[in-house]
Amino acid sequence: MTTMTTEPATLQPGARGQSSTGFWAGYGHAWIRTPGSALYLLIVFVLAMISISVLASLFWTSVGLLILVIGLPLVVLTLLVARGFGVTDRFLLALTGLPPIAEPEWNRDRADADGFWMTLTRPIRNAHYWLYLVHGMIVSPIVSTISFAVTVAWLSIGLGGLTYWFWGLFLPRNWENDGSGGEWGHYVADAVPWLFGGWSSWAVEVVLYLVAGILFTFTMPWVLGGLARGHHAIAAGMLGRWESDDLAAEVRAEAAARGAAVHAEDLSLRRLERDIHDGPQQRLVRLQMDLAALERRAEAGDADAAAELARDARGHAKAALDELRALSSGVAPPLLQDRGLAAALSALATASPLWVQTEIDPAIDRAVSQEVARTVYFVVAELMTNVVKHSGATGVTLRASLRRSPAGAPTHLDVWVVDNGRGGAVVSSGHGLEGLQERVAGLRGVLVVTSPAGGPTAVGAHIPLVMAP
Repeated sequence: MTTMTTEPATLQPGARGQSSTGFWAGYGHAWIRTPGSALYLLIVFVLAMISISVLASLFWTSVGLLILVIGLPLVVLTLLVARGFGVTDRFLLALTGLPPIAEPEWNRDRADADGFWMTLTRPIRNAHYWLYLVHGMIVSPIVSTISFAVTVAWLSIGLGGLTYWFWGLFLPRNWENDGSGGEWGHYVADAVPWLFGGWSSWAVEVVLYLVAGILFTFTMPWVLGGLARGHHAIAAGMLGRWESDDLAAEVRAEAAARGAAVHAEDLSLRRLERDIHDGPQQRLVRLQMDLAALERRAEAGDADAAAELARDARGHAKAALDELRALSSGVAPPLLQDRGLAAALSALATASPLWVQTEIDPAIDRAVSQEVARTVYFVVAELMTNVVKHSGATGVTLRASLRRSPAGAPTHLDVWVVDNGRGGAVVSSGHGLEGLQERVAGLRGVLVVTSPAGGPTAVGAHIPLVMAP
């Protein structure tokens, strides 16, 4: 049998010193936040007293008037005022150096929920407003009163005890006790003669006040910091954001994106219909008329006129084909399906009559979904067409790259089209850039347009990849 022995753990050289250094470093950091915490604890008490006075008056008045029409708007006003006090409290918490508290979702209605009564009763239907009311009318006054009393005690004893040797001299005193100016020090000296034997009562007072001041001042960062963290914890629970807020915001964003996508598709189809009607359709009608005239000339034996009509018909057919090709640039080509977005964007650059510098990350094909790829292709095709038609540019830069998280996972697709044209492009109602903006918004992305007068013009589409497989 083998006996296993375990040696007692020994403290490595320098470990005790490192622990002591860590303690004092943390203590110093806590002291840095102490003035802000003290200021917050004093100010929030004043805020709490004002909030309970205002909110209690408004709330109970509104309850009493609920039987009348004016009661409901007064309840809404009370909730809005309570929100103001809560937001102020969260703002003041920044003095403590603690992490900021996220803003709640104040509007949980659907994007299409509108109307006077829906807007008026929105605070009443949102639990955050009621929690803010409870916080401002009940919780904050109680907690702030306790924290205010403790804060004042710690500040007065800590700072007053350390300086009593100075300001105590200016207090009126009873010199008849022992002739030394002490008020109560001689009672302590008589109670513990083994400690203060032979001391004057004034010296006893100074020493006791100094000891109390040192103890209260030394513990002040922990006490005031703990009170501030208590306020912060209560505010985070009652005034902060919930997980359901994120879900509500997600639903609203999805609804808004879906509405933008539907509107953008409708505008795109209408524009395509108009362009086909005004372009290829008119040319095809002219081609049909030319062919009919050609048939008549051929039957009449007029070879020269027939040849002339044939040349005109061929020109119209070629023009119609060119216009159809231009219009089809807004429709996803087979190349996008077969070889991916990177190849399709490169083909757009190659087909442009301008000089185009491409900087396309081939990894985008694996990161984006088909829906994102189709939208990005259409947006880039439209932007390239706009550059050719309106910018007066001689060169374009097309960039497509992935934005990654610290862990390396792709989070956004960033596409930029930058030209060296005259600039001055703006997003205006009823124009092409607005339609592109809505298409990108349909994927919950943003379209950024920077186009100062004189150029250059830079248009960027930034699309989150949450929809990507």
